Amino acid sequence: MTSRERIVETLNHREPDMLAIDFGGMRSTGIHAVAYNRFVKYLGFELSPPRLYDVFQQLAEPQMEVMERLGGDVVQAHQMCPAFGISIADGWKRAVLPDGSPVMAPEGFDPECDADGNEYIWTNGIRWAMKPNGGLYFDQIAHPYEHCRREDDVDHIPIATWSEHELDFLENEIKTLHRTTDKAILVPFGGNVFEAGQLDFGYETFFVNLVAEPDLMHYYFNRITNVYMKNLESLLARVGRLVHAVQFGDDLGTQQAGQISVQTYRDMIKPYHARQYQYVRNHYPTAKVFLHSCGAVASYLSDLIDAGVEVLNPIQLSAAGMDPAALKRTYGNVLSFWGGGSNTPVTATKGTQSDIRRETQALIDIFAPGGGYVFTQVHNIQPNVPPENILAIYDTALEYRAKQRGSR
Repeated sequence: MTSRERIVETLNHREPDMLAIDFGGMRSTGIHAVAYNRFVKYLGFELSPPRLYDVFQQLAEPQMEVMERLGGDVVQAHQMCPAFGISIADGWKRAVLPDGSPVMAPEGFDPECDADGNEYIWTNGIRWAMKPNGGLYFDQIAHPYEHCRREDDVDHIPIATWSEHELDFLENEIKTLHRTTDKAILVPFGGNVFEAGQLDFGYETFFVNLVAEPDLMHYYFNRITNVYMKNLESLLARVGRLVHAVQFGDDLGTQQAGQISVQTYRDMIKPYHARQYQYVRNHYPTAKVFLHSCGAVASYLSDLIDAGVEVLNPIQLSAAGMDPAALKRTYGNVLSFWGGGSNTPVTATKGTQSDIRRETQALIDIFAPGGGYVFTQVHNIQPNVPPENILAIYDTALEYRAKQRGSR
């Protein structure tokens, strides 16, 4: 099988020829640029500096040599402006990461630094995001809807649909990847509803409004979903038949529980999820609906599946209720699991290589049988994960592949 065929077979709940693997195929299965440079050096590759395609999370674009070494079956087609409105279509410039290693940053990435060493990104004249001195990534600090009290307040804040230029860029990305690789293609669409409200209103105002101002929030959710639908319809009309996963995102969980009750999810968020997810399922059934949702999300899974989710990531093993065996047993016939191959913040960071190999093997043994599993670690690899531990994770998966080939 080609990588593309392997992912298609997996996401249709059939066992492929061998374990499907993702290394850096989306913005939550990636690797921080500092960790990536260390890892490339550890592997002994002499490569040009990687592209810092996601300035928000400071993620490196994995180079094909590295992806092939780790068995990656998936590539992502980037939006023209993956984060904070900064285009990756305007060229790349050499930059230096906090550890002194080189990277290629988008031409328009030019953060402002204050006297305390904090860095800021400006968007449309607003100080939009901040990376504190010593921090690993940027966080949004602007909340444009925080003072909205009425529907016309919401209307006064413009929301732009994707321009023809942006659609052309993404279409070209997808067609180029389809033509030049044998990998499955993932599109990081977004479509965030819950998270968009948190960032647009600010966390405290958002949670208060969900209870005290539900009509206002429905008006806001419907308005942003209308824009999402225009973007989704325009994109998929061009390239929907070439895409294998459309990645949506909404982090619903904390480490201990969901952020809102299941009933509040049903009343306030689910209709807008379902509108997007069902559109993909009804019009482009070969493009699977992929949801990234961190934390303890087990209580929402029945509703998410009903809304149209087909693939779940990152399978946060350290969160309450996210027991791998229970998830596979309960939902494995209708939900594909993409992630959960290594407990990145715990075992991969603090454990020995023996610990990592033992855990990774056990998790593959749970998730892989019967298909419906794409192997990768839990969320992005951070700089505090030693390169030898990264290799232990993926070499365990590759050894599993070798045993599969040997048994056939």
